[in-house]
Amino acid sequence: MAKITRRGFLQGSSAVALSAHPWAALAQPKERLVFIGTSTGKGSKGIYAYKFNTVTGELTQTGLAVEADNPTFLALSPNGKILFAANELMRFEGKRSGAVSSFLVDRKAGKLTPINEVSAGGGGTCHVAVDHTGRCAFAANYGGGSAASFSVDKSGKLSQAVSFFQYSGHGPKPQQKGPRGHRVTVSPDNKYLFVNDLGLDEIHVYHLNAATAELTPQDPPAWKAEPGSGPRALLFHPNGKWAYCVNEVGSTVNVLDWDAKKGVFTTAQLISTVPEDHQGPTAPADIVLDKSARFAYVANRLDDFMVSFSVSPTDGKLTLMERTSCGGKTPRHIALDPTGKWLLVANQATDNLSVFARDSQTGKLAKEGKNYPLSVPQCILFA
Repeated sequence: MAKITRRGFLQGSSAVALSAHPWAALAQPKERLVFIGTSTGKGSKGIYAYKFNTVTGELTQTGLAVEADNPTFLALSPNGKILFAANELMRFEGKRSGAVSSFLVDRKAGKLTPINEVSAGGGGTCHVAVDHTGRCAFAANYGGGSAASFSVDKSGKLSQAVSFFQYSGHGPKPQQKGPRGHRVTVSPDNKYLFVNDLGLDEIHVYHLNAATAELTPQDPPAWKAEPGSGPRALLFHPNGKWAYCVNEVGSTVNVLDWDAKKGVFTTAQLISTVPEDHQGPTAPADIVLDKSARFAYVANRLDDFMVSFSVSPTDGKLTLMERTSCGGKTPRHIALDPTGKWLLVANQATDNLSVFARDSQTGKLAKEGKNYPLSVPQCILFA
């Protein structure tokens, strides 16, 4: 009988929502299909497919999976049959808006067939997520400072927006001149949706009706970050009781206690991703946890390095381990392969994907990785 292992499914920031889905009692295959979202215009044409060797860490591009406009973030339905993309556009169908698109996945061919594309209601759509039933999808609009929800039918077709929220206001830093929707995350029990707002230093909290995709504000309606933090990414611990918020502007990570009954986050820890004497710009982008939730990794842009943390099993708090190379410049997104032996990095500014070996016992990353060229990679999705 195969040994039962725990395997999470990737949700919108890239992230792996480890608490959201059951873990499969299956041996990991040697070769895995990977889709990479990109910024188009410079050289990329859409979403690319790769084969990843889980033994050697080699990435082999199989080709363009589908042409698409700026598919900068990707999410997969729970059954693995439908892929959703955030189309990071400022204009769509003649209006000031980004878009969300859905595709049918052909695993054998490594191809995606378009299903439909709809307006996200606001410009600069930078993140997409799907709920644990596969019947609801969500988008965060960075340029528009807004968020939207959509219902998804059995074929994977997206509805027009069911709920839409336009935010207003600003934060204290230059990067926070207005609201900046940056991440949509579904709660482990599928009852809430969270919207990280980098501009307002908040995580908006909504009740989710999974039957209709309708969102209604929670009371209180938001968790408040330290002024000038810029909450960008959110990831839940497998136990569903703790969450990790990466703050882009403040270059910090919040450990949050989550009360599912009350629908409330409480700050448990604030830890920096940069040394005390650090000088110059820095902007952490994303966070992942390993399968055992013993280690966490954060990608830091502008100063371009990876930060490794150990995770306390008693309260989820983080302890800094080391800072290492990211293999390029502007690491926009990171992902652990399903075996946990490799960390993949999408380096936006240097047009490359980097693969780092990882010691599952110590959590340490190799000092150097293998690099693979791709124009403006933005998101890594194991299918």
